[in-house]
This record gives sequence, structure tokens and C-alpha cells, in this order.
Amino acid sequence: PPRSTLFPYTTLFRSLAALLGGSRHLVVAADSATAAILAGMLVAVAALGSPQYVGLTSTVALAVAVMLVLARVFRLGFLADFLSRSALIGFLTGVGVQVAAGELSGLLGLEKQGHGSFAQVVSVFHRLGDTHMPTLWLCLTVLGIIVGFSRFAPRIPGALIAVLGAIAASAAFGLAQHGIAVIGEVPGGLPSLYIPSLKPSEIYHVLATAATCFIVILAQSAATARAYANRYNEPSSENLDLVGLAGANAAAAFTGTFVVNGSPTKTEMVDSAGGRSQMAHLTTALIVLVVILFLTKPLSFMPSGVLSAIVFLIGVKLIDVKGMRELYRLQKDEFIIALATAAALILGTVLEGILVAVLLSLIDQVRHSYRVRTRILTRDGAGNWQPVPVAPGIVSAPGIIVYRFESDLFYANAGRFTEEVLGLTEQAGQPVHWIVIDASGIDNVDFTAAKTLVQLRAELDRRGVGFASVATSEGVLATLQRYRTEGVASSPTYPSVSAAIDALTATAAAKAR
Repeated sequence: PPRSTLFPYTTLFRSLAALLGGSRHLVVAADSATAAILAGMLVAVAALGSPQYVGLTSTVALAVAVMLVLARVFRLGFLADFLSRSALIGFLTGVGVQVAAGELSGLLGLEKQGHGSFAQVVSVFHRLGDTHMPTLWLCLTVLGIIVGFSRFAPRIPGALIAVLGAIAASAAFGLAQHGIAVIGEVPGGLPSLYIPSLKPSEIYHVLATAATCFIVILAQSAATARAYANRYNEPSSENLDLVGLAGANAAAAFTGTFVVNGSPTKTEMVDSAGGRSQMAHLTTALIVLVVILFLTKPLSFMPSGVLSAIVFLIGVKLIDVKGMRELYRLQKDEFIIALATAAALILGTVLEGILVAVLLSLIDQVRHSYRVRTRILTRDGAGNWQPVPVAPGIVSAPGIIVYRFESDLFYANAGRFTEEVLGLTEQAGQPVHWIVIDASGIDNVDFTAAKTLVQLRAELDRRGVGFASVATSEGVLATLQRYRTEGVASSPTYPSVSAAIDALTATAAAKAR
């Protein structure tokens, strides 16, 4: 729907989200991602824009509100923990490019064409000859005013001055008569109460649409709230945000409009204006209330290009060039995650971008756990233990090798663990009587890894090599104790490397006597 038709409802959405939610920055409002889902899925049931379609959108909003409440009950906000800081940098960058690309046509006075950022940019370049020059000059003037005030007088609201100036010029000089598109009539007055209804034949489509919107809302809102919390080093409470989102969607349902979402662009708009708490949202809601009651007539003169210019600039600000440069300089593997997340958003949808972000973050974490650092402990000149890279011929004490594994032991790295330990016994260059596993860096051992330890102990026993461990984690100690009953000789466990070496050396000396 046109932006202007949603204007009277934003005050209600923002107020409930600000009062019930936990984020100091997240702005909840109409969002293009969920609007596209509604249009794509409900069109199979009702004609786009028909009364039945409008009614279904409200029913979907109510279903989403219920799902969000259930998500709060089951504390599903933890899903945001799977979005790393690098993924969030890529997320905001991708959203920024997506938003800026979508507004290029508006800056040139052209109709928006194409689905996706790439198609929209290509469409604009193909129609450059059709640019409406008065609209372009107006947009450039607005951009110049906003950027100029932001650079040279940041305390003065340049965007507000540009909007008021454009409205005044449009009303005074009749810009609409010169081909410059204006917003037109803006509905005024308070939203009316609406009771969503549902027919049995529509249940499947409503629930399927609501579930899809719910996933996008959960992911996008959590990503946006977490990104701004990270920006200002503040704690975030995704579970509390779910309550605010549920209240906002319930308000949407009972006022006859569609689902609302945490909006990155509107959040950036408030942040750019200096909003740092929920008071900014409540103040905005109060101003909107005054406008919809008394000032909708002047808004009808606002050129559409002014909105495009403002939103375009917000999109550009969302592109985190500084963060991307920092990632490239300090952590190139995570730069790839951010870049892939941004690319998925630019070429696909918000949901696809977030799924890519989560998937790549998990893969990167597994990769670090798989390619774990291993060491052999030896004594330095002062007699202190020091780790050195694993290499043939290094021993910790005569006939003893202390092998340190610096990660949790699980199914993916258990094979490497076994191969490296057996390789050390074969390439030591001298008889090895004991392998001591320094498990002080291991907090968890899964079933596959535990069974691998049992097999490794049996193989070392067959080769005449003893197996001992140094463990301090209660979980690891309990796991070792459980698997000692698996039909192999008991393996001693020691509280420290020094204790293990002293005990095993004393045992060897006693046997020698």
C-alpha cells in the first residue's frame, strides 16, 4: 500500500512497541519484507486490495501476534545469539544497499520497476533518458540540505527543514502542476476498531502466511535490535522485544492493517536524529498523533521525491563501510561472512540474508572447532611447562608425551585427535611408554568422541603405551568415568600436568626396581 495510507497507524505501533519492548532503538512499523510476503501468499485467496484481502491481512497480523507471544513464552529470543557481530555488519550493509537501490527510481522521477536490488538498478540505468529533471533537481537540493546541515550544523534538524521547505514550495508554486509527483491525500483521524474474522477455508493460507512473516519478523527485528545494541555497547533483550512486537501486531490486527516489523531504515532514521531511548519513539508517536488530527492537509503537498531522497540517504548510512573495512583488516574470514550476508540480502530477500548469516556463522564456528590448535608440553630452562607445536621427536619427559587439545572434543575433530596421538607414538624417535592427554582446555566430549577415546585407549594398550589424562572440568571428568566401564583398562586422571609426570615417572622407576 502507499506510504501515506499507513501514516495514521504508526503512532499506535510505535507506542506499544516502545512501552512493551526492551530495545532502546528498535522502531516497529510497516516493512516491505512482510508486505511482499502478504502480497505473494494471500493473492491465492483474495484479489490484491479487495476487502477480503484487507481482512485477511488483519487476521494474519493477529496470528503473528499470538506466535510472538508463544515465542516469548518459550524464550526463542536466544536465536539472535546465532547472529555474530560480523553477520550483523553484513546484514545492515545489505539492507542499506537494498533500500538505496529501491529509491533510485524515485530520485529520478521514474516508476519503480523490477524485483530485487540488482533488477531495480538495471531498470533505472535503462531509463536514464526518461529522467524527470525537476524531480531530480528537487531531490538533489533536499540531499544537499540534509548532508550540509549534518556536516556543518549537526544540531540543526536538516531533514525537517528540507521537508518543511519542500512542502511550502510545493504548495506555493504548485509543483504537482509541473509534473512533480506529490503524496496526495493523507487519511486523518484516529484508527477505527476492526475485528479480524476467519473462514475455515482460509485457515491454511492464513497460518502459512503468518508463520512466514513470523520468521522474518523474529529474525529481522532481532538482528536490527542486536546491531544497534552492539553499536552503543548496550545489553539487548530479544525476549522482551518479542512482547513489544506482539503488542504492535495485535494493534495492527485490531485497526485493520497488516503485520509490522522491526524496521532497519526507520530505526536508522530515529538514530540519525539523535534518538537513544524509547522516549524518542513515544515523542514521535505524540507528534504523529497531532499531525493526523490537525495537519494532514499540508502533508498532501509533499513531493514523493522528498521521501525517496530521505530514505535513499538512510540506506546509504546503513552501509557500514567502516565495519567492513575493520573486518577485512582484522578478521578476513569473518569479512567473508559479512560480505556473503550483504550479497544474499541484495540479491535475494531479508529472510535469505539472515539464513545465510546464521548458516555461515555456524559453519565458521564449526571450522574453528574442527581446525583446533594442538600442542606438546615441554619444560623450558626454568623448569616451567610451555606449549610447542606438534612435531615428531618431541617428548615431555623420558618416555612420556603430554598432548594438549585446545577445544571441545566432538564427532568432527575426533578423527584428527586419534590420528595425531597415534602418529606421535610412531614418530617419537624413542620408546614411548605413556601418552598424557592434557584435557584442561576441553569442556565437553560428545558420544562419538568418547567412543573414539575408548578405541584409542584400546589401540595404545595393544601397542604397549599407557594412556592418562589431565582434566579439571567436572563434565569431562564425569564423561571419562562413565566410559571407563567400556571393557578397556582403567586410565588414570590427574589434576595437573606436573602431578601426572611425577606419578608416571615414579611408577616407571618402581617397575624398574
